Amino acid sequence: MGVFLPLILTSQRACLARFAGSLPEPGDLYSAANSKLGKYGKVKFPSRLRKLSLRSRVTLLFLATGLLASLLLSAVSYVSARSYLLERRTEIVERQSFNNAQLIRTQLRTRRSQAFELISGIRTEQNGFSVLHLAPEDLYFSQDIRYTQQVFPPELVASTLAGATSRQRFSVDGQPYMAVGVYIAEINAAYFEAFPLTNEQRTLNAIGSALFLGIIIAGALSSLGGVWASRRLMKPLERVSEAASEIADGGLDARLDQEDDPDLSRLVASFNGMADAVQTRIEREARFASDVSHELRSPITALAAAVEVLDARRADLSDRTQQALDVVVSQIRRFDQMVLDLLELSRLDVGITDLNREETDLAPLITRIAGRYGIDDIIIEVAPNSDGLASVDKKRFERIMANLLDNARIHGGGVSRVSIEVGERQATRIAVEDNGPGVTHNERARIFERFARGSAGRSRSGGTGLGLALVAEHARAHNGLAWVEDSPNGGARFVVEFPEVRS
Repeated sequence: MGVFLPLILTSQRACLARFAGSLPEPGDLYSAANSKLGKYGKVKFPSRLRKLSLRSRVTLLFLATGLLASLLLSAVSYVSARSYLLERRTEIVERQSFNNAQLIRTQLRTRRSQAFELISGIRTEQNGFSVLHLAPEDLYFSQDIRYTQQVFPPELVASTLAGATSRQRFSVDGQPYMAVGVYIAEINAAYFEAFPLTNEQRTLNAIGSALFLGIIIAGALSSLGGVWASRRLMKPLERVSEAASEIADGGLDARLDQEDDPDLSRLVASFNGMADAVQTRIEREARFASDVSHELRSPITALAAAVEVLDARRADLSDRTQQALDVVVSQIRRFDQMVLDLLELSRLDVGITDLNREETDLAPLITRIAGRYGIDDIIIEVAPNSDGLASVDKKRFERIMANLLDNARIHGGGVSRVSIEVGERQATRIAVEDNGPGVTHNERARIFERFARGSAGRSRSGGTGLGLALVAEHARAHNGLAWVEDSPNGGARFVVEFPEVRS
């Protein structure tokens, strides 16, 4: 009968059924984990799991695999233990039933009228009971008036009375029993005996509880294994990401170390090959720009000298010729400055300039730089939490401030204020605010690019289009940043951040 199945197995099967709905299905390789796990099988994650990170999916895959394996192993172990206990118990009860039936057969040959005394004297297990049926008289004799032949399963009684030896599990008052029916042909009688299975039930419950605890432990260990494996799996990808970020920030020499794993070695070789190609191309372009700039210096110098000669004889020229000469002079000066800026950018690109840091009081230095541009009334505000000091390369810092002040003068309607503040992680921030219309959000991402121009709202006259690009490059040389935001008083606010230098 089904009463012998323990509750613990039912709960385990229910857990397995609920969990099975979220297990990954076999399918194609998904994401970067395939290069590492592809030789063990292909996995296609459900769409909801694809929203999780790769690290989370790998951990869940390990957890699902560990739980499924432990559930299957626990189920097999439980069924095996149950079968073993029942088989051993069956052997014992059959042997004892046959012995008692043999005793009854011997005694009833001469003492048939004393059947009740005989069945009462049969020794049964604790909480067990037996019933004797005499066929000709159709009489039943029981050891305990609570347990008559009606307690036994009807199928068992009918089979035994038909002459067969039968056994069957059943329950009495919620307790499991095993019944054995033996037909005694010599005396035309049937002997029924019930054996309690409570000890086996307790043993199986204990085994089920232990297996359930083992499933929980296996799930925890699988999760830890998944976390460990995902970290190992993500390390190469993290190194690729770090190297790519370093290259994007200008560290063209960044490369990945060779890996022993065949799959990863191909990835490393491809990435390093790509980085080599990018570095070669950038260096070639930088050399080209440098060479072109150098080649342009000579003709520009010659043109400038010729123009100076003409300018020295302005009095001999007509008014229209003087106007044309003024245009030529301004354009040659602008072209000369552009070539100088290109040379400076090319040196920054190939990294041939040194960075000579020194502790500098920024406010007096900014005042001197502003004075060179005729800005004598510049407002410099030092934040209360800032000492106004920073470790910078003075030459580069002067170039940064000169370009920012020049940008505000030419394109932003003049400088309204310069602020010295403390940013995140004790970084020093220099902010130059102007009186212009500001910079739109769409233009902020590209305004520091080379030859970038602002919107029509900002003046586009003069300049080479390289000043802010030089600001960004010099800030990057300090491991800093440059960006533009809205000024609280209107206009644009150009910010350069210099990180704190730790000794």
